[in-house]
Amino acid sequence: MTDLTTQTIHAHDAPDAAWWRHAVIYQVYPRSFADSDGNGIGDLPGARSKLPYLKALGVDAVWFSPFYVSPQADAGYDVADYRDIDPLFGTLADFEELLADANALGLKVIVDLVPNHSSDEHPWFQAALHAGPGSPERDRYIFRDGLGESGELPPNNWKSVFGGPGWTRVTEADGTPGQWYLHIFDVKQPDLNWEHPDVRQEFLDIIDFWVRRGVAGFRVDVAHGLVKDPALPDWDGELALLGPDDEPRPTADAPMWDKDGVHEIYRSWRELLDSFGEPDRILCAEAWVNPPERAALYIRPDEFHQAFNFDFLDCPWRAADLEAVIAESLRVCDSVGAPATWVLSNHDVIRHASRLALPVGVRRPNGIGANDPQPDTVLGLRRARAATMLMLALPGSAYLYQGEELGLPEATALPDELREDPVYLRTGMTELGRDGCRVPLPWVSTAPGMGFGPGSLTWLPQPEAYAALAADVQAGVAGSTLELYRDLLRIRRDRELGLGSLRRVADLGPDVLAYVNTGKDDGFPMLVLVNLGAEPAALPEGARVVLSSGELTSSGAVPQDTAVWASL
Repeated sequence: MTDLTTQTIHAHDAPDAAWWRHAVIYQVYPRSFADSDGNGIGDLPGARSKLPYLKALGVDAVWFSPFYVSPQADAGYDVADYRDIDPLFGTLADFEELLADANALGLKVIVDLVPNHSSDEHPWFQAALHAGPGSPERDRYIFRDGLGESGELPPNNWKSVFGGPGWTRVTEADGTPGQWYLHIFDVKQPDLNWEHPDVRQEFLDIIDFWVRRGVAGFRVDVAHGLVKDPALPDWDGELALLGPDDEPRPTADAPMWDKDGVHEIYRSWRELLDSFGEPDRILCAEAWVNPPERAALYIRPDEFHQAFNFDFLDCPWRAADLEAVIAESLRVCDSVGAPATWVLSNHDVIRHASRLALPVGVRRPNGIGANDPQPDTVLGLRRARAATMLMLALPGSAYLYQGEELGLPEATALPDELREDPVYLRTGMTELGRDGCRVPLPWVSTAPGMGFGPGSLTWLPQPEAYAALAADVQAGVAGSTLELYRDLLRIRRDRELGLGSLRRVADLGPDVLAYVNTGKDDGFPMLVLVNLGAEPAALPEGARVVLSSGELTSSGAVPQDTAVWASL
């Protein structure tokens, strides 16, 4: 091995570590993945038809965003029936056929679980409206009398994450203005009362329902939000949408986030999952919390198996920042015996092929419009490819968001009248929201709708630039982003990088980030080197390039915003 100055920052995982500790999991956003019936909205039969593509890509599991019965006020995250499929996406039989095909291909299936709130069209909420104040039915949600002489003011000053007030007043059965209910998100997403035993038992039953149908686990939406301070005190802090504050306070300071009471809930879920025995069924937390030590509480051995590393997703494109986040992430996860869970894109944030082209160190926006400064697509893709190479060389697990393997940028020119995100509507059209990362995928460049379905309809219009990035254009083409991902995932699996120890390489300059991942054992050490500086970076002597995110210089040096995997 090349003689390098290194520091070990993470030890080997066990050679026989459970699958989820090193898995690469692919997120399918069903309405935008593949459409089977030509109505312009993706569905489960469409997703089923693409499972061979995912197997060939090289992922281990597939996470499906919600496909449950829903009025679709928030793209399915407003659930009216947790045990059935919305006709928009198919039937329960369609899901079972998809699951059977996935299992036959060796792909595990993870489904979304939305426990913080239900839809206002859920039978429980409808019963609460009809039952009236003080009823057991109303106690399953967070109803309160209003303030003021006649209850005309909300119970406190909480805002909705999506903009506007966090409380809505109901009209009682006799037609008079009544109580208020809490909705931290959309008005059609009333928060459940997790102090109520009915709520706790219901979600245990929902988990049991899906596990018995064969799912491998659950990604848990808003995992940090279930328990609220029972006093419901006023809160003047910022309630930003799924992103970093300019001056972040500890999340637990807020009365609606990261309360210690959530952990009792998750311990009961883990106990239920563990009762099914081998193979492991998993829980992955969407927990936007800080400081990192608070995130570690969710992945203790008797709670979640994984928690998304949003500090990594939001990290500025600077070597020092990335180094600090990677070291801290591994330190915190190691402190509770959990794997790091890396992620760069999902259905809630600007795609990293565009986000990484924004000014470095500036807080990311919630959406980009046609009248905003446009990201440099060439720069963004170059950095995105390098960032992905870095991520997939790190030990632990990783999540990919559909279309990132094609290098898709954010759709920044959507007509405002077509936007559906409640963020856009509730903020008075000041926050563009998340539609730009949710545009239907391009499968065949020259087909109607770029092959998204059998016809030309797509529920959101696809940018013209997507045609050149369609899967059929990239498949089999050396150097394409799709083939880069396939190569990365194959090498990661062959060398078992997800199980490896990680050593930080020193003395390569302030703008060069480099690590050695030893794989499951020390037989095949892999160097990952990312150059974030203007000057080309020389590879260590004896390093043999296995893969690079872009062309190297004529002398074999690594240009700016380029990453290399090399054998030592």
